[in-house]
Amino acid sequence: MSDEEVWLIEPSGPLRGDVVVRGSKNGVSKHMVAAMLGTGESIIGNAPEVGEVGITASMLRALGITVEIDDSEIRIEQGPRIEPRVPAEYTGLNRIPILMLGPLLHLAGEAFVPLVGGDPIGRRPIDFHVAALRDMGAEVEIQEGGVYAKAKRLNGTRLELPYPSVGATETILMSAVLAEGKTVLKNAAMEPEVVELALFLQRMGARIELSPDRRIVIEGVERLHGAQTWLAGDRIEAFSYLAAGLVTGGEVRVHGCPQDRLVTAITTLARMGARFEINDEYLCATAPPEGLRAAAVQTDTHPGFMTDWQTPLMVLFTQSHGMSVLHETVFENRLVYVPALQAMGCEIEVFDQCLGGPACRYHDSNAKHSAVVRGVSQLKGADVRLPDIRAGFSAVLAAAVADGPSTLRGVHHIERGYHRPFEQFKTLGLDIQRRG
Repeated sequence: MSDEEVWLIEPSGPLRGDVVVRGSKNGVSKHMVAAMLGTGESIIGNAPEVGEVGITASMLRALGITVEIDDSEIRIEQGPRIEPRVPAEYTGLNRIPILMLGPLLHLAGEAFVPLVGGDPIGRRPIDFHVAALRDMGAEVEIQEGGVYAKAKRLNGTRLELPYPSVGATETILMSAVLAEGKTVLKNAAMEPEVVELALFLQRMGARIELSPDRRIVIEGVERLHGAQTWLAGDRIEAFSYLAAGLVTGGEVRVHGCPQDRLVTAITTLARMGARFEINDEYLCATAPPEGLRAAAVQTDTHPGFMTDWQTPLMVLFTQSHGMSVLHETVFENRLVYVPALQAMGCEIEVFDQCLGGPACRYHDSNAKHSAVVRGVSQLKGADVRLPDIRAGFSAVLAAAVADGPSTLRGVHHIERGYHRPFEQFKTLGLDIQRRG
């Protein structure tokens, strides 16, 4: 596309300064869907300005939901009539439509949503979602172009997920809160964003119990009402900016993200030699004079090392002394961004074996889900295209420590998932320009 916006980045030394992170991309869109279920207005505060919000708002409006966005505040209210079909034009844009099945069944008795999309990081199977809704009494049919479902009323039941999928857990939460009777979900995802969604639903009048051993119990109620909430800071964004400071030899103070959302990430960086200052106002990490050291890291479901943290970590590995290993266990194609980093001089080799941790569910597949990274590598400026959100941010970090200018294409991916990233990097002192 000739009119595509690109970023031109000139390495400009250590990045220093303060960054305030807003609520997470992964959290805000799910809250917007949940707000469909309440009678009366719901208000979501500390919302980020990301492309995902606009896409989700547009889908909700197409369904007859009123959505008003004013800077960091989103107001949502049911309209007089709910349209049960998410238009086909939203096919493949993100993963949100599948989460609308349960709410639409409650509001309209039927639903059609287009096929899911999102970043090309691996299969996002909808079979967990579909199986759960069928177990709750819905008739679900996979059609060409989307999923059709109908149900007079969903019924509570006992469910167990084969894998603690975040999306499937969220679908079950939003389907069970207005179902007839009790739903017991075993092997649920317990990520902070999932718990945050459960707390929002509880504010709306839902009866939800978070039990030990990944078990969630939901007692269906007759109705939910609007509620107000304030989103906690985005832990992916917080980690990404901490890494930006470390990889450039600078110091970025990250405000707005609670320490408890970054426990595993902080410990991982500390093992590499990073020094931390943590208080109630901000988190800050600095590299020691001798530099960071290599590490072996395995991603996992919460409270393990988050899969979305590994992209900036990979760039950090290239600037750490020794051979580092990354074992991705959540998405089989998460390493799709590696060629872009290799083009910038990152010495990374990918393997289909399980390295740096015990065998995972991809151990007998052809998925290249482990990486060995050599540091310290001299990175070079390059002209690269970004395949997804997290890869985009990692490419900015690589460009910030390269030996010459870089041109990054596909920057809309970054702006879909990070709050004003261009402005944030400018504030930290990066020489970055827009073109196109």
